[in-house]
Amino acid sequence: MVKPEGALTWKDIEIGFMVTEPGSASQYRTGDWRSQKPIFDLEKCIKCGLCYIYCPEGCIRQNAEEDFEADMYYCKGCGICARECPKDVITMVEEEE
Repeated sequence: MVKPEGALTWKDIEIGFMVTEPGSASQYRTGDWRSQKPIFDLEKCIKCGLCYIYCPEGCIRQNAEEDFEADMYYCKGCGICARECPKDVITMVEEEE
């Protein structure tokens, strides 16, 4: 394969190289990628925060009432929060179109 003049190969890229500007992830609506979404049964929640800790996208937050909820703008529907919840508070359901 011929490399275009001036193009970098993976060996030319410095450690820590970023394709986008730092902190730009908030500009991307990753929640549009999901096929399932988490539903919280707050009656069973003991507010342990494991869903918050294990969420790889950091989209689970506590609201003003201190209940946990997922920010659907960023939630990819991976289900890790549901698997880690010790009280089965979170159920993954199919996303509706």
